[in-house]
Amino acid sequence: MDPHQFLGLELNPWAAAVAELVLWIGYRQWHFRTHGKASPAEPVLRDFRNIENHDAVLDWDSRVDCRDATGAPVTRWDGIGTIEHPVTGERVPNPLARTQVWDYLNPKPAKWPEATFIVGNPPFIGASRMRDALGDSYTEALWQAYPKMPHSADLVMFWWEKAALAARAYKPGKGKGTRRFGLITTNSLRQTFNRAVLEPHLADPKTPLSLIFASPDHPWVDAGEGAAVRIAMTVADAGRREGRLLTVASKDKVGEEAEGRRVDFNMDRGMIFATLRTGADMAGATALQANDGISSPGVKLHDAGFIVTPAEARDLGLGTVPGLDRHIRDNRNGRDLTATSRGVMLIDLFGLTEAKVRNRFPAVYQYLFDRVKPERDAKASSSPDSAQYARFWWLHGKPRPQLRATLQGVPRYIATVETTKHRTFQFLGVEALPDNMLIAIGPDDSAQLAILSSRLHVVWALAAGGRLGYGNDPRYNKSRCFDPFPFPETTEAQKAHLRALGEDLDAHRKARQAEHLKLTLTGMYNCFEKLRAGERIEGKDCEVYDQGRIGILKDLYDQINAATAAA
Repeated sequence: MDPHQFLGLELNPWAAAVAELVLWIGYRQWHFRTHGKASPAEPVLRDFRNIENHDAVLDWDSRVDCRDATGAPVTRWDGIGTIEHPVTGERVPNPLARTQVWDYLNPKPAKWPEATFIVGNPPFIGASRMRDALGDSYTEALWQAYPKMPHSADLVMFWWEKAALAARAYKPGKGKGTRRFGLITTNSLRQTFNRAVLEPHLADPKTPLSLIFASPDHPWVDAGEGAAVRIAMTVADAGRREGRLLTVASKDKVGEEAEGRRVDFNMDRGMIFATLRTGADMAGATALQANDGISSPGVKLHDAGFIVTPAEARDLGLGTVPGLDRHIRDNRNGRDLTATSRGVMLIDLFGLTEAKVRNRFPAVYQYLFDRVKPERDAKASSSPDSAQYARFWWLHGKPRPQLRATLQGVPRYIATVETTKHRTFQFLGVEALPDNMLIAIGPDDSAQLAILSSRLHVVWALAAGGRLGYGNDPRYNKSRCFDPFPFPETTEAQKAHLRALGEDLDAHRKARQAEHLKLTLTGMYNCFEKLRAGERIEGKDCEVYDQGRIGILKDLYDQINAATAAA
Protein backbone atom coordinates (compact mmCIF):
# COMPACT_ATOMS: atom_id res chain seq x y z
CA MET A 1 0.00 0.00 0.00
CA ASP A 2 1.04 3.55 -0.72
CA PRO A 3 -0.71 6.87 -1.53
CA HIS A 4 -1.45 5.90 -5.15
CA GLN A 5 -4.38 3.87 -3.79
CA PHE A 6 -5.94 6.92 -2.11
CA LEU A 7 -8.10 8.83 -4.57
CA GLY A 8 -9.81 12.15 -3.99
CA LEU A 9 -11.88 15.01 -5.39
CA GLU A 10 -11.22 18.61 -4.38
CA LEU A 11 -12.64 21.81 -5.89
CA ASN A 12 -9.82 24.09 -4.73
CA PRO A 13 -6.62 23.44 -6.77
CA TRP A 14 -4.37 24.53 -3.89
CA ALA A 15 -6.19 22.21 -1.47
CA ALA A 16 -5.96 19.34 -3.95
CA ALA A 17 -2.17 19.66 -4.04
CA VAL A 18 -1.93 19.93 -0.25
CA ALA A 19 -4.16 16.87 0.22
CA GLU A 20 -1.83 14.71 -1.86
CA LEU A 21 1.20 16.02 0.03
CA VAL A 22 -0.47 15.24 3.38
CA LEU A 23 -1.07 11.66 2.23
CA TRP A 24 2.65 11.28 1.57
CA ILE A 25 3.57 12.77 4.95
CA GLY A 26 1.26 10.31 6.67
CA TYR A 27 2.64 7.44 4.64
CA ARG A 28 6.24 8.32 5.56
CA GLN A 29 5.30 8.62 9.24
CA TRP A 30 3.76 5.15 9.07
CA HIS A 31 6.92 3.83 7.38
CA PHE A 32 9.24 5.00 10.18
CA ARG A 33 6.85 3.85 12.93
CA THR A 34 6.74 0.42 11.30
CA HIS A 35 10.31 -0.05 9.99
CA GLY A 36 12.34 2.15 12.31
CA LYS A 37 15.28 3.92 10.65
CA ALA A 38 15.14 1.89 7.44
CA SER A 39 15.23 4.25 4.48
CA PRO A 40 12.04 4.44 2.42
CA ALA A 41 12.05 3.74 -1.30
CA GLU A 42 13.08 6.61 -3.55
CA PRO A 43 11.89 8.97 -4.82
CA VAL A 44 10.59 10.02 -1.43
CA LEU A 45 7.59 11.79 -2.99
CA ARG A 46 5.86 10.72 -6.18
CA ASP A 47 3.44 12.77 -8.22
CA PHE A 48 0.59 10.29 -8.73
CA ARG A 49 -1.96 13.09 -9.34
CA ASN A 50 -4.60 10.96 -7.69
CA ILE A 51 -6.37 13.90 -6.02
CA GLU A 52 -8.47 15.24 -8.89
CA ASN A 53 -9.20 18.95 -9.04
CA HIS A 54 -12.85 19.41 -10.03
CA ASP A 55 -16.40 19.72 -8.70
CA ALA A 56 -17.35 16.54 -6.82
CA VAL A 57 -21.01 16.34 -7.81
CA LEU A 58 -21.57 18.42 -10.97
CA ASP A 59 -19.94 18.42 -14.38
CA TRP A 60 -20.85 20.42 -17.49
CA ASP A 61 -19.75 20.92 -21.09
CA SER A 62 -19.16 24.65 -20.63
CA ARG A 63 -20.04 27.57 -18.37
CA VAL A 64 -21.02 30.91 -19.92
CA ASP A 65 -22.26 34.28 -18.73
CA CYS A 66 -26.04 34.37 -18.39
CA ARG A 67 -27.47 37.24 -20.45
CA ASP A 68 -30.93 38.79 -20.75
CA ALA A 69 -32.95 39.47 -23.91
CA THR A 70 -30.90 42.64 -24.61
CA GLY A 71 -27.59 40.81 -24.28
CA ALA A 72 -26.66 42.40 -20.96
CA PRO A 73 -25.06 40.16 -18.30
CA VAL A 74 -27.49 38.88 -15.68
CA THR A 75 -26.44 39.46 -12.08
CA ARG A 76 -27.97 38.81 -8.67
CA TRP A 77 -27.61 40.25 -5.20
CA ASP A 78 -24.45 38.75 -3.71
CA GLY A 79 -26.22 38.03 -0.42
CA ILE A 80 -23.69 40.15 1.50
CA GLY A 81 -23.81 43.86 0.62
CA THR A 82 -26.32 46.04 2.46
CA ILE A 83 -27.11 49.75 2.78
CA GLU A 84 -29.12 51.79 5.28
CA HIS A 85 -32.72 52.42 4.25
CA PRO A 86 -33.29 56.22 4.09
CA VAL A 87 -36.64 56.00 5.93
CA THR A 88 -36.45 53.05 8.34
CA GLY A 89 -32.71 53.18 9.02
CA GLU A 90 -32.56 49.39 8.78
CA ARG A 91 -29.99 47.45 6.76
CA VAL A 92 -31.45 46.37 3.40
CA PRO A 93 -29.84 44.69 0.36
CA ASN A 94 -27.51 46.98 -1.60
CA PRO A 95 -28.80 47.06 -5.20
CA LEU A 96 -25.19 47.59 -6.39
CA ALA A 97 -23.79 44.52 -4.61
CA ARG A 98 -24.15 42.10 -7.50
CA THR A 99 -22.47 38.90 -8.65
CA GLN A 100 -22.40 37.27 -12.08
CA VAL A 101 -24.98 34.58 -12.91
CA TRP A 102 -23.67 31.67 -15.01
CA ASP A 103 -25.38 29.26 -17.36
CA TYR A 104 -24.19 25.64 -17.14
CA LEU A 105 -24.51 23.94 -20.51
CA ASN A 106 -25.42 20.24 -20.50
CA PRO A 107 -25.04 19.68 -16.73
CA LYS A 108 -24.46 16.08 -15.64
CA PRO A 109 -23.33 14.16 -12.57
CA ALA A 110 -19.62 14.36 -11.90
CA LYS A 111 -17.79 11.11 -12.53
CA TRP A 112 -16.06 9.66 -9.52
CA PRO A 113 -12.98 7.45 -9.83
CA GLU A 114 -13.74 3.79 -9.18
CA ALA A 115 -12.96 3.06 -5.54
CA THR A 116 -13.35 0.09 -3.20
CA PHE A 117 -14.22 2.32 -0.24
CA ILE A 118 -15.63 5.86 -0.12
CA VAL A 119 -15.28 8.16 2.89
CA GLY A 120 -16.06 11.83 3.14
CA ASN A 121 -17.19 14.91 5.03
CA PRO A 122 -19.11 16.81 2.33
CA PRO A 123 -20.12 20.49 2.69
CA PHE A 124 -23.14 21.19 4.89
CA ILE A 125 -25.49 23.52 3.00
CA GLY A 126 -29.22 23.19 3.64
CA ALA A 127 -31.65 23.07 0.71
CA SER A 128 -33.10 26.46 1.67
CA ARG A 129 -29.63 28.05 1.46
CA MET A 130 -28.36 26.43 -1.72
CA ARG A 131 -29.52 29.18 -4.07
CA ASP A 132 -27.94 31.91 -1.93
CA ALA A 133 -24.71 30.00 -1.31
CA LEU A 134 -24.18 28.41 -4.75
CA GLY A 135 -26.20 30.59 -7.09
CA ASP A 136 -29.50 30.04 -8.82
CA SER A 137 -28.00 28.62 -12.04
CA TYR A 138 -25.72 26.14 -10.27
CA THR A 139 -28.56 24.90 -8.06
CA GLU A 140 -30.90 24.39 -11.01
CA ALA A 141 -28.11 22.70 -13.00
CA LEU A 142 -27.60 20.34 -10.06
CA TRP A 143 -31.30 19.43 -10.02
CA GLN A 144 -31.24 18.97 -13.79
CA ALA A 145 -28.26 16.61 -13.51
CA TYR A 146 -29.97 14.61 -10.74
CA PRO A 147 -33.68 14.53 -11.74
CA LYS A 148 -34.57 11.93 -9.08
CA MET A 149 -33.20 14.03 -6.20
CA PRO A 150 -35.91 15.94 -4.27
CA HIS A 151 -35.42 19.69 -4.36
CA SER A 152 -35.85 19.73 -0.57
CA ALA A 153 -32.69 17.63 -0.03
CA ASP A 154 -29.58 19.24 1.47
CA LEU A 155 -26.42 19.50 -0.63
CA VAL A 156 -24.69 16.74 1.34
CA MET A 157 -27.32 14.26 0.11
CA PHE A 158 -25.95 14.41 -3.45
CA TRP A 159 -22.76 12.76 -2.10
CA TRP A 160 -24.89 10.19 -0.27
CA GLU A 161 -26.82 9.40 -3.46
CA LYS A 162 -23.68 8.91 -5.56
CA ALA A 163 -22.00 6.76 -2.90
CA ALA A 164 -25.16 4.65 -2.50
CA LEU A 165 -25.39 3.98 -6.24
CA ALA A 166 -21.72 2.93 -6.30
CA ALA A 167 -22.21 0.55 -3.34
CA ARG A 168 -25.31 -1.05 -4.83
CA ALA A 169 -23.33 -1.77 -8.01
CA TYR A 170 -20.74 -3.83 -6.09
CA LYS A 171 -20.09 -7.32 -7.51
CA PRO A 172 -18.41 -9.60 -4.93
CA GLY A 173 -15.45 -11.49 -6.32
CA LYS A 174 -15.28 -9.37 -9.47
CA GLY A 175 -13.53 -6.37 -7.96
CA LYS A 176 -16.10 -3.92 -9.33
CA GLY A 177 -18.11 -1.32 -7.48
CA THR A 178 -17.77 0.03 -3.98
CA ARG A 179 -17.76 -2.43 -1.06
CA ARG A 180 -18.67 0.13 1.57
CA PHE A 181 -19.00 3.86 2.13
CA GLY A 182 -19.10 6.11 5.19
CA LEU A 183 -20.07 9.79 5.29
CA ILE A 184 -20.35 12.54 7.86
CA THR A 185 -23.50 14.59 7.28
CA THR A 186 -25.76 17.01 9.13
CA ASN A 187 -28.01 15.42 11.73
CA SER A 188 -30.96 16.47 9.54
CA LEU A 189 -30.19 13.30 7.56
CA ARG A 190 -33.19 11.59 9.16
CA GLN A 191 -35.58 14.48 8.53
CA THR A 192 -38.30 13.78 5.97
CA PHE A 193 -36.73 15.92 3.24
CA ASN A 194 -33.42 14.00 3.40
CA ARG A 195 -34.89 10.61 4.25
CA ALA A 196 -36.44 10.61 0.79
CA VAL A 197 -32.90 10.03 -0.55
CA LEU A 198 -32.11 7.10 1.78
CA GLU A 199 -35.41 5.23 1.59
CA PRO A 200 -35.31 4.10 -2.09
CA HIS A 201 -31.83 2.59 -1.59
CA LEU A 202 -32.69 0.82 1.67
CA ALA A 203 -36.03 -0.50 0.42
CA ASP A 204 -35.04 -1.66 -3.08
CA PRO A 205 -36.25 -5.29 -3.42
CA LYS A 206 -33.47 -6.43 -5.80
CA THR A 207 -30.30 -4.59 -4.79
CA PRO A 208 -30.94 -3.15 -1.31
CA LEU A 209 -28.49 -1.14 0.70
CA SER A 210 -28.05 -1.62 4.44
CA LEU A 211 -26.86 0.78 7.10
CA ILE A 212 -24.32 -1.26 9.05
CA PHE A 213 -23.32 1.61 11.33
CA ALA A 214 -25.04 4.86 12.27
CA SER A 215 -24.66 7.58 14.88
CA PRO A 216 -27.52 10.02 14.37
CA ASP A 217 -26.62 12.84 16.78
CA HIS A 218 -22.90 12.95 17.48
CA PRO A 219 -21.51 16.10 19.18
CA TRP A 220 -19.25 18.11 16.86
CA VAL A 221 -17.42 21.42 16.98
CA ASP A 222 -17.45 23.42 13.76
CA ALA A 223 -13.82 24.14 12.92
CA GLY A 224 -14.60 27.43 11.17
CA GLU A 225 -16.89 29.08 13.72
CA GLY A 226 -16.16 26.97 16.80
CA ALA A 227 -19.89 26.41 17.23
CA ALA A 228 -21.15 23.27 18.98
CA VAL A 229 -23.38 21.35 16.57
CA ARG A 230 -24.62 17.81 15.99
CA ILE A 231 -23.70 15.60 13.05
CA ALA A 232 -24.75 12.19 11.77
CA MET A 233 -22.44 9.37 10.66
CA THR A 234 -23.60 6.58 8.39
CA VAL A 235 -21.80 3.55 6.97
CA ALA A 236 -23.52 1.42 4.32
CA ASP A 237 -22.91 -1.46 1.98
CA ALA A 238 -24.93 -3.65 -0.38
CA GLY A 239 -27.23 -6.40 0.82
CA ARG A 240 -29.72 -6.73 3.63
CA ARG A 241 -28.15 -7.02 7.07
CA GLU A 242 -28.29 -5.66 10.58
CA GLY A 243 -26.12 -2.84 11.82
CA ARG A 244 -24.85 -1.10 14.95
CA LEU A 245 -26.68 2.03 16.08
CA LEU A 246 -24.82 4.31 18.50
CA THR A 247 -26.78 6.95 20.40
CA VAL A 248 -25.17 9.39 22.81
CA ALA A 249 -25.67 8.38 26.45
CA SER A 250 -23.52 11.11 28.00
CA LYS A 251 -20.65 13.43 27.22
CA ASP A 252 -18.07 15.24 29.32
CA LYS A 253 -18.24 19.00 29.67
CA VAL A 254 -14.79 20.42 29.13
CA GLY A 255 -13.30 23.86 28.64
CA GLU A 256 -12.90 25.48 25.23
CA GLU A 257 -9.14 24.89 25.32
CA ALA A 258 -9.55 21.10 25.37
CA GLU A 259 -9.00 19.27 22.10
CA GLY A 260 -11.69 16.70 22.69
CA ARG A 261 -14.21 15.25 25.07
CA ARG A 262 -15.30 11.80 26.15
CA VAL A 263 -18.61 10.62 24.72
CA ASP A 264 -20.38 7.49 26.01
CA PHE A 265 -22.81 5.62 23.78
CA ASN A 266 -25.68 3.21 23.99
CA MET A 267 -25.42 0.58 21.27
CA ASP A 268 -28.29 -1.29 19.63
CA ARG A 269 -28.10 -3.97 16.97
CA GLY A 270 -30.75 -4.56 14.34
CA MET A 271 -32.03 -3.32 11.01
CA ILE A 272 -31.33 0.42 10.83
CA PHE A 273 -34.04 2.33 8.96
CA ALA A 274 -33.92 5.68 7.17
CA THR A 275 -34.99 7.33 10.45
CA LEU A 276 -31.62 6.11 11.84
CA ARG A 277 -33.49 3.96 14.33
CA THR A 278 -33.85 0.25 14.97
CA GLY A 279 -37.09 -1.47 15.96
CA ALA A 280 -40.34 -0.64 14.15
CA ASP A 281 -40.01 0.72 10.63
CA MET A 282 -41.56 4.14 11.29
CA ALA A 283 -40.31 5.40 7.93
CA GLY A 284 -42.65 2.90 6.27
CA ALA A 285 -45.80 4.42 7.81
CA THR A 286 -47.96 6.21 5.24
CA ALA A 287 -50.42 9.08 5.53
CA LEU A 288 -54.03 8.22 6.34
CA GLN A 289 -56.93 9.68 4.35
CA ALA A 290 -58.78 10.38 7.61
CA ASN A 291 -56.06 12.88 8.61
CA ASP A 292 -55.84 14.67 5.26
CA GLY A 293 -56.26 18.45 5.37
CA ILE A 294 -56.58 18.64 9.15
CA SER A 295 -53.11 19.97 10.04
CA SER A 296 -50.77 22.55 8.54
CA PRO A 297 -47.73 24.65 9.43
CA GLY A 298 -48.56 28.27 10.12
CA VAL A 299 -47.93 31.14 7.73
CA LYS A 300 -44.39 31.66 6.48
CA LEU A 301 -43.60 35.36 6.22
CA HIS A 302 -40.35 35.44 4.23
CA ASP A 303 -39.84 38.87 5.77
CA ALA A 304 -39.98 40.16 9.35
CA GLY A 305 -41.41 43.48 8.16
CA PHE A 306 -44.94 42.12 8.63
CA ILE A 307 -44.46 41.89 12.42
CA VAL A 308 -45.56 44.99 14.38
CA THR A 309 -45.98 45.96 18.02
CA PRO A 310 -49.46 46.87 19.31
CA ALA A 311 -48.34 50.54 19.40
CA GLU A 312 -47.22 50.39 15.77
CA ALA A 313 -50.51 48.71 14.87
CA ARG A 314 -52.45 51.60 16.43
CA ASP A 315 -50.30 54.09 14.51
CA LEU A 316 -51.22 52.24 11.31
CA GLY A 317 -54.93 52.66 12.10
CA LEU A 318 -55.92 49.63 14.16
CA GLY A 319 -59.01 50.59 16.11
CA THR A 320 -59.80 53.63 13.94
CA VAL A 321 -59.65 52.47 10.29
CA PRO A 322 -62.71 50.33 9.45
CA GLY A 323 -61.89 46.74 8.53
CA LEU A 324 -58.23 46.87 9.56
CA ASP A 325 -58.92 44.64 12.58
CA ARG A 326 -59.28 41.72 10.12
CA HIS A 327 -55.81 42.39 8.68
CA ILE A 328 -53.67 43.14 11.74
CA ARG A 329 -53.94 40.11 14.00
CA ASP A 330 -52.27 38.62 17.03
CA ASN A 331 -49.28 36.48 16.10
CA ARG A 332 -47.95 33.36 17.84
CA ASN A 333 -44.69 31.49 17.41
CA GLY A 334 -42.87 28.80 19.37
CA ARG A 335 -41.37 31.20 21.91
CA ASP A 336 -44.80 32.69 22.63
CA LEU A 337 -46.10 29.24 23.59
CA THR A 338 -43.16 27.76 25.48
CA ALA A 339 -41.49 30.82 27.03
CA THR A 340 -42.48 34.48 27.45
CA SER A 341 -44.84 35.90 24.82
CA ARG A 342 -43.44 38.56 22.51
CA GLY A 343 -46.81 40.35 22.51
CA VAL A 344 -46.58 41.22 18.80
CA MET A 345 -49.10 41.43 15.99
CA LEU A 346 -48.96 40.54 12.32
CA ILE A 347 -50.01 42.41 9.20
CA ASP A 348 -52.01 39.87 7.17
CA LEU A 349 -53.37 41.12 3.84
CA PHE A 350 -54.37 37.74 2.45
CA GLY A 351 -57.17 38.09 -0.11
CA LEU A 352 -56.40 41.73 -0.99
CA THR A 353 -54.89 43.04 -4.22
CA GLU A 354 -52.14 45.65 -4.18
CA ALA A 355 -54.61 48.31 -5.35
CA LYS A 356 -57.08 47.47 -2.56
CA VAL A 357 -54.36 47.70 0.08
CA ARG A 358 -53.18 51.07 -1.23
CA ASN A 359 -56.70 52.53 -1.40
CA ARG A 360 -58.17 51.10 1.84
CA PHE A 361 -55.09 51.04 4.07
CA PRO A 362 -52.53 53.56 2.70
CA ALA A 363 -50.55 53.70 5.97
CA VAL A 364 -50.11 49.92 5.97
CA TYR A 365 -49.22 50.00 2.27
CA GLN A 366 -46.42 52.53 2.80
CA TYR A 367 -45.18 50.70 5.91
CA LEU A 368 -44.68 47.46 3.97
CA PHE A 369 -43.43 49.32 0.87
CA ASP A 370 -40.52 50.63 2.95
CA ARG A 371 -39.80 47.49 4.98
CA VAL A 372 -40.68 44.46 2.84
CA LYS A 373 -40.52 45.44 -0.82
CA PRO A 374 -36.77 46.38 -0.98
CA GLU A 375 -35.57 42.96 0.16
CA ARG A 376 -38.15 41.11 -1.93
CA ASP A 377 -37.02 43.08 -5.02
CA ALA A 378 -33.33 42.45 -4.30
CA LYS A 379 -33.88 38.69 -4.18
CA ALA A 380 -36.32 38.52 -7.12
CA SER A 381 -33.77 37.19 -9.62
CA SER A 382 -32.41 34.48 -7.32
CA SER A 383 -35.19 31.94 -7.93
CA PRO A 384 -38.70 31.51 -9.39
CA ASP A 385 -40.10 31.47 -5.83
CA SER A 386 -38.32 34.72 -4.98
CA ALA A 387 -39.68 36.30 -8.17
CA GLN A 388 -43.19 35.28 -7.06
CA TYR A 389 -42.62 36.74 -3.58
CA ALA A 390 -41.43 40.02 -5.14
CA ARG A 391 -44.48 40.17 -7.42
CA PHE A 392 -46.83 39.81 -4.44
CA TRP A 393 -44.62 41.68 -2.00
CA TRP A 394 -47.51 42.81 0.31
CA LEU A 395 -48.45 39.16 1.08
CA HIS A 396 -46.76 36.52 3.22
CA GLY A 397 -44.47 34.17 1.31
CA LYS A 398 -46.69 31.19 2.18
CA PRO A 399 -50.09 32.43 3.41
CA ARG A 400 -51.46 28.85 3.80
CA PRO A 401 -54.93 29.10 2.20
CA GLN A 402 -55.68 25.47 3.16
CA LEU A 403 -55.07 26.27 6.82
CA ARG A 404 -57.42 29.23 6.63
CA ALA A 405 -60.13 27.06 5.08
CA THR A 406 -59.68 24.45 7.83
CA LEU A 407 -60.07 27.09 10.56
CA GLN A 408 -63.00 28.85 8.94
CA GLY A 409 -65.91 29.14 11.38
CA VAL A 410 -64.21 27.56 14.42
CA PRO A 411 -63.38 29.55 17.58
CA ARG A 412 -60.05 27.84 18.30
CA TYR A 413 -57.53 25.28 17.05
CA ILE A 414 -54.88 22.97 18.51
CA ALA A 415 -51.24 24.08 18.20
CA THR A 416 -47.87 22.49 18.89
CA VAL A 417 -44.38 23.90 18.42
CA GLU A 418 -42.60 22.21 15.51
CA THR A 419 -39.20 21.92 17.25
CA THR A 420 -39.25 21.90 21.04
CA LYS A 421 -37.87 20.05 24.04
CA HIS A 422 -41.31 18.99 25.38
CA ARG A 423 -44.09 17.83 23.06
CA THR A 424 -47.20 19.69 24.23
CA PHE A 425 -50.51 20.59 22.59
CA GLN A 426 -52.79 23.49 23.49
CA PHE A 427 -55.74 25.50 22.22
CA LEU A 428 -55.24 28.91 20.58
CA GLY A 429 -58.02 31.31 19.69
CA VAL A 430 -58.60 31.57 15.95
CA GLU A 431 -57.88 35.31 16.11
CA ALA A 432 -54.19 34.42 16.64
CA LEU A 433 -52.38 33.62 13.41
CA PRO A 434 -49.71 30.90 13.87
CA ASP A 435 -46.31 31.28 12.24
CA ASN A 436 -44.36 28.63 10.34
CA MET A 437 -42.79 27.17 13.47
CA LEU A 438 -46.19 26.07 14.79
CA ILE A 439 -48.28 23.16 13.55
CA ALA A 440 -51.98 24.06 13.62
CA ILE A 441 -54.52 21.24 13.92
CA GLY A 442 -58.28 21.48 13.49
CA PRO A 443 -61.08 21.11 14.31
CA ASP A 444 -61.33 22.32 17.91
CA ASP A 445 -62.04 18.92 19.48
CA SER A 446 -60.73 18.58 23.04
CA ALA A 447 -60.86 14.78 22.75
CA GLN A 448 -58.33 15.10 19.93
CA LEU A 449 -56.17 17.36 22.13
CA ALA A 450 -56.20 14.70 24.86
CA ILE A 451 -55.19 11.90 22.45
CA LEU A 452 -52.40 14.02 20.95
CA SER A 453 -51.14 14.83 24.47
CA SER A 454 -51.12 11.17 25.50
CA ARG A 455 -47.96 9.15 25.97
CA LEU A 456 -49.13 6.92 23.12
CA HIS A 457 -48.99 9.75 20.60
CA VAL A 458 -45.88 11.41 22.04
CA VAL A 459 -43.86 8.17 21.82
CA TRP A 460 -45.09 7.78 18.22
CA ALA A 461 -44.10 11.37 17.37
CA LEU A 462 -40.63 10.99 18.92
CA ALA A 463 -40.01 7.86 16.83
CA ALA A 464 -41.52 9.16 13.59
CA GLY A 465 -40.12 12.69 13.70
CA GLY A 466 -36.51 13.75 13.56
CA ARG A 467 -34.41 15.85 15.88
CA LEU A 468 -32.81 19.18 15.15
CA GLY A 469 -29.96 21.37 16.32
CA TYR A 470 -27.33 21.05 19.02
CA GLY A 471 -30.07 20.78 21.63
CA ASN A 472 -31.23 17.65 19.82
CA ASP A 473 -34.84 18.79 20.25
CA PRO A 474 -37.64 16.63 18.81
CA ARG A 475 -39.20 17.91 15.59
CA TYR A 476 -42.90 17.42 14.88
CA ASN A 477 -43.09 16.99 11.13
CA LYS A 478 -46.78 16.86 10.31
CA SER A 479 -46.36 14.51 7.33
CA ARG A 480 -44.56 11.93 9.50
CA CYS A 481 -46.00 12.52 12.99
CA PHE A 482 -49.62 13.55 12.42
CA ASP A 483 -50.74 12.37 8.97
CA PRO A 484 -49.93 8.63 9.53
CA PHE A 485 -51.09 8.52 13.19
CA PRO A 486 -54.08 6.19 13.70
CA PHE A 487 -56.58 7.95 15.97
CA PRO A 488 -58.82 5.50 17.83
CA GLU A 489 -62.46 4.99 16.92
CA THR A 490 -64.04 5.96 20.25
CA THR A 491 -67.43 5.20 21.72
CA GLU A 492 -69.52 8.21 22.73
CA ALA A 493 -68.70 7.56 26.37
CA GLN A 494 -64.95 7.37 25.66
CA LYS A 495 -65.10 10.52 23.54
CA ALA A 496 -66.94 12.44 26.28
CA HIS A 497 -64.38 11.32 28.88
CA LEU A 498 -61.44 12.32 26.64
CA ARG A 499 -63.06 15.68 25.89
CA ALA A 500 -63.43 16.45 29.58
CA LEU A 501 -59.77 15.52 30.22
CA GLY A 502 -58.59 17.62 27.26
CA GLU A 503 -60.50 20.65 28.53
CA ASP A 504 -59.14 20.14 32.05
CA LEU A 505 -55.54 19.89 30.80
CA ASP A 506 -55.76 23.04 28.67
CA ALA A 507 -57.57 25.03 31.35
CA HIS A 508 -55.19 23.94 34.13
CA ARG A 509 -52.04 25.17 32.36
CA LYS A 510 -53.58 28.46 31.23
CA ALA A 511 -54.97 29.19 34.70
CA ARG A 512 -51.59 28.61 36.34
CA GLN A 513 -49.80 30.84 33.81
CA ALA A 514 -52.45 33.56 34.12
CA GLU A 515 -51.92 33.62 37.91
CA HIS A 516 -48.11 33.50 37.67
CA LEU A 517 -47.01 35.62 34.71
CA LYS A 518 -43.37 34.43 34.81
CA LEU A 519 -44.33 30.75 34.80
CA THR A 520 -43.45 29.26 31.40
CA LEU A 521 -44.59 26.07 29.76
CA THR A 522 -40.97 24.93 29.46
CA GLY A 523 -40.44 25.48 33.18
CA MET A 524 -43.60 23.55 34.04
CA TYR A 525 -42.65 20.58 31.88
CA ASN A 526 -39.02 20.51 33.05
CA CYS A 527 -40.40 20.04 36.56
CA PHE A 528 -43.09 17.62 35.33
CA GLU A 529 -40.49 15.36 33.66
CA LYS A 530 -38.43 15.27 36.87
CA LEU A 531 -41.52 14.28 38.85
CA ARG A 532 -42.41 11.57 36.35
CA ALA A 533 -38.84 10.24 36.44
CA GLY A 534 -38.97 10.00 40.24
CA GLU A 535 -36.31 12.68 40.77
CA ARG A 536 -36.27 14.85 43.87
CA ILE A 537 -38.00 18.22 43.46
CA GLU A 538 -35.77 20.82 45.13
CA GLY A 539 -34.40 24.34 44.78
CA LYS A 540 -36.13 26.54 42.21
CA ASP A 541 -38.18 23.56 41.04
CA CYS A 542 -40.15 23.69 44.29
CA GLU A 543 -41.54 27.10 43.34
CA VAL A 544 -42.44 25.88 39.84
CA TYR A 545 -44.04 22.78 41.34
CA ASP A 546 -46.26 24.88 43.59
CA GLN A 547 -47.11 27.57 41.03
CA GLY A 548 -47.84 25.09 38.26
CA ARG A 549 -49.60 22.55 40.48
CA ILE A 550 -47.41 19.94 38.81
CA GLY A 551 -48.84 17.13 40.91
CA ILE A 552 -52.29 17.86 39.44
CA LEU A 553 -50.73 18.11 35.96
CA LYS A 554 -49.21 14.64 36.35
CA ASP A 555 -52.53 13.22 37.52
CA LEU A 556 -54.27 14.67 34.45
CA TYR A 557 -51.69 13.04 32.18
CA ASP A 558 -52.06 9.71 33.96
CA GLN A 559 -55.81 9.84 33.34
CA ILE A 560 -55.31 10.88 29.71
CA ASN A 561 -52.85 8.03 29.08
CA ALA A 562 -55.25 5.47 30.57
CA ALA A 563 -58.25 6.84 28.65
CA THR A 564 -56.36 6.90 25.34
CA ALA A 565 -55.03 3.38 25.87
CA ALA A 566 -58.57 2.17 26.62
CA ALA A 567 -59.85 3.78 23.41
